[in-house]
Amino acid sequence: MGVSALSPTRFLGNISGFIQVAFLLCLLLLLFKAAQFYLHRRWLLKAFQQFPSPPSHWLFGHYREFQNDQELQQVLKWVETFPSACPRWLWGSKAHFTIYDPDYMKVILGRSDPKANDVYRFLAPWIGYGLLLLDGQAWFQHRRMLTPAFHYDILKPYVKITADSVQVMLDKLEKLADQDTSLEIFKHVSLMTLDTIMKCAFSHQGNVQLDENSQSYIQAIGDLNKLFLSRVKNLFHQNDIIYNLSSNGRWAKRAYQLAHEHTDRVIKLRKDQLQDQGELEKIRKKRRLDFLDILLFARIENESSLSDKDLRAEVDTFMFEGHDTTASGISWTLHALATHPEHQQRCREEVQGLLGDGTPISWDHLDKMPYTTMCIKEALRIYPPVPGVVRELSKPVIFPDGRSLPKGIPVTLSIYALHHNPRVWPNPEVFDPSRFSPAAAQHSHAFLPFSGGSRNCIGKQFAMNELKVVVALTLLRFELLPDPTKIPVPIAQLVLKSKNGIHLHLRKIQ
Repeated sequence: MGVSALSPTRFLGNISGFIQVAFLLCLLLLLFKAAQFYLHRRWLLKAFQQFPSPPSHWLFGHYREFQNDQELQQVLKWVETFPSACPRWLWGSKAHFTIYDPDYMKVILGRSDPKANDVYRFLAPWIGYGLLLLDGQAWFQHRRMLTPAFHYDILKPYVKITADSVQVMLDKLEKLADQDTSLEIFKHVSLMTLDTIMKCAFSHQGNVQLDENSQSYIQAIGDLNKLFLSRVKNLFHQNDIIYNLSSNGRWAKRAYQLAHEHTDRVIKLRKDQLQDQGELEKIRKKRRLDFLDILLFARIENESSLSDKDLRAEVDTFMFEGHDTTASGISWTLHALATHPEHQQRCREEVQGLLGDGTPISWDHLDKMPYTTMCIKEALRIYPPVPGVVRELSKPVIFPDGRSLPKGIPVTLSIYALHHNPRVWPNPEVFDPSRFSPAAAQHSHAFLPFSGGSRNCIGKQFAMNELKVVVALTLLRFELLPDPTKIPVPIAQLVLKSKNGIHLHLRKIQ
């Protein structure tokens, strides 16, 4: 008999040959990746040669400097040493060009560069491709479609809705307030801003601040903020497969599900309401549509214009941006006023002059609070709700000082560093509302709490109105005092948060 085709010798020989081929392929792949790494790093070094930066490790970049939530503090050290801009190495062949000069900001925001895909793609499983992530013609079409939702005719009645939500929050805070114990206010403010955006933009009828499902959504958004930044900074989590298998990836998946369940309920509820002829008649009488109705009617009128995926992306995007960034701005503003009682009292007196006799706050009052507005803007300068945004250069750029960068470089516009740049804002850590007095001169791109250019925040007027209403009604009811044992520590996430919360003492005004 001949030797069997499946004899142990031949079988082992085949396995050995397979292993050799696999080893060779892995070696070739590693050599290819090493060459790719080397060439890209050389290209970046050449691109950044006009811009000095701190020493960095060839593999770990500036990782050591940015450990332990020290990102904001580290960037401010660089601002003092490196004028206008500085390259930041994340790891060997990945770097972002960080800018914090108003002239540089003006150049980048005046262009139409897309959002940096190496950063913002990690948001896609959460908020989809809505206004925040879209680029080009698709972004333009969605922006044009949604702009009418922020016309002043639409925003006017929102003032009363906002005021009602604020009163619910203040009633809760009054019951919780204790002379000896401070309150962590961000979670309460966050529920209030979610309540407001749900009622204003999504025609919600319930009370979000008393709904346990809403608290689950708030928690999910907080988790996703942390997980996003953690993933951006982690070399091993750039790959979707590896990330999805990690504990953080599984955590993110659960948070995505909670967030999507919330927005899906909102969409379904409004669709059901629109089956009612009485509700449709109300809409026909309105001069302009609310945010969600614009999306739904765009789909009703032209089935191909807005898919279910597009619809949910816009709702997820605005649900997040419309409550979390505003909650950050409000919470930090209240903290700033608590730590500067002389400015707090002056704001209170201004508000009492308008509303002290029990007059309900209205649209017309919002332009009659100049000093309160100055204080809000100064708080937004020191604590910008969105610390930075990232664009990828779609073509080369030349800055006003003659230095340049090639196409393809990711550019981080550090709004936090811009607002704390001593060359732009003398004594930047000092709370000084007079910086925003009518007589004060300012560079057009020195103050960017809502970004700038054509891609500025579509809801910036809505947010400023909400800030004014919250500050006015809060100061009418409470004196705000800081907790010296729990000083908030700003940390950079998608939205500016505090590492240890924002704690205030609330003293009821008799």
